Amino acid sequence: MVAGAAVLRLVLAALVPLVPDEVYYWEWSRHLAAGYFDHPPAIAWLIRAGTLVAGDTRLGVRLPALVVGFGGCAMAVALAHRLGGPGSALRSALFMSAVPLAGVGLVLATPDVPLLASAAAMLWALDHALERDMGPAGGPSRSQPPASIDARTSLFWWVVLGVTLGIGLLSKYPAVLVPAAVALGCAISRPLRAELARPGPYVACVIGAAMFLPVVLWNASHGWISFAFQLRHGLGPPRGSAWGREIALLGIQLGLVTPILFPLIVVAVCRAAGRPRAPRPFILAAVALFVWIFFVITSVRRPAEPNWPALALLPGIVLLAAQQPSVRQARWEWGGIALGLVVIVVVYSHAVHPWLPIAGNRDPIAQAYGWDELARAVVAEDQRLLPAGTRVWVAADRYQEAAELAYHLPRHPVVFSLELASRHNQFDLWPTARDSVRIGDAMTVVLNDTPGDPAPVRRLAPSFAQVIRGAQVQTHWGAGRIVARYRLWHFVGLTVPLSTTLGPPPS
Repeated sequence: MVAGAAVLRLVLAALVPLVPDEVYYWEWSRHLAAGYFDHPPAIAWLIRAGTLVAGDTRLGVRLPALVVGFGGCAMAVALAHRLGGPGSALRSALFMSAVPLAGVGLVLATPDVPLLASAAAMLWALDHALERDMGPAGGPSRSQPPASIDARTSLFWWVVLGVTLGIGLLSKYPAVLVPAAVALGCAISRPLRAELARPGPYVACVIGAAMFLPVVLWNASHGWISFAFQLRHGLGPPRGSAWGREIALLGIQLGLVTPILFPLIVVAVCRAAGRPRAPRPFILAAVALFVWIFFVITSVRRPAEPNWPALALLPGIVLLAAQQPSVRQARWEWGGIALGLVVIVVVYSHAVHPWLPIAGNRDPIAQAYGWDELARAVVAEDQRLLPAGTRVWVAADRYQEAAELAYHLPRHPVVFSLELASRHNQFDLWPTARDSVRIGDAMTVVLNDTPGDPAPVRRLAPSFAQVIRGAQVQTHWGAGRIVARYRLWHFVGLTVPLSTTLGPPPS
């Protein structure tokens, strides 16, 4: 069942173009490093591996994430099997195949995919490690000897947990919430407190920290830029209404696993959290609650992104699957599975051929479309307007447009993200327009079409002999659905270095 769902995701991945964040990470994969402005490096490494196999294609970018996502789902099913037997494994496979969290989220090549997969592997290894001094049902066993596994085997599983923790930390920083939750859960649960006196948890933390060390060293050599960005992103100054942010967070949870399954997951987590003497389910509940509470607290100040709380839903789904449901609950579960499948079918069909009545500029799926059209317009206008033999650079003001143009232009050239009116990002750490554009060169800049001269045009104009307001380019999805409107600006003959007119690059 899990493999069948993965095949469906593979088909969709081949049919739908890459969204801007995916091509942004594809740009990272062309500049391999131990860290990046926004996240740790795992997604860049995965994409690089995929493009080595399948080229710079949709499948080349997405294939490793699809494989990793399949592995994460399989780990969740294996964990449910350990906790509740074959019936729980089947229910877990149904949930993991039907919830939009997996059906939609595991299609895209983003850092959340290796994060969720490594979290599933962490929890699976943790359940093996905690089997020492506990029966297979999750609590003290009267029918077995005092130790289910010996100390050496338990230590082995803590080592495995350390490796998977390291992979999680290399994927996305919120992976650190899992060991924090495990430590808190072990402190609360009396049967688990003995683990804190054993070497296993500390060995796991040392291994995870050692694997994460290159990211720390990269940050140290770049002014801690990635850590600082994520702290500002999640814990920065308050914005908007706190109640509105909390309601939005709840809506995100309902959307990720359907409004029917989410309450059942909450009940399953709360039941397990109320039974600390059944330590194996309790520790999963501790992870789910810790992550949920963390993002509830941070949402008081800043809105949570839709993908952030997904880390809490994974152990919640496993706990729901591991229960023996009543007849009434089973009916509700089947209703949630059916609703999730309907949502996935609607999203998949709309992604392949737009039919939902959503405006292109408000439809998140529409972000994937129209970029080849924009790239063709840039090439055609450069050939028509700019002097032959002139070196022409291409730039945009945001990383989304810059990355998509780099991907869709012939031979994948260097494209600059100027950030004259947008947030800083990974493009600032690579050679910029200030470093690369030479006297006499030209530059074509793609900006959102607005009345008058946008701020980036006014900033750039003093450096060039001529500024040409080029064509408006409408990008489309399907026959008549407009996604966005851009304006091409051509800057001809650099006369003053950009470093003089724009100032030094950001530190």
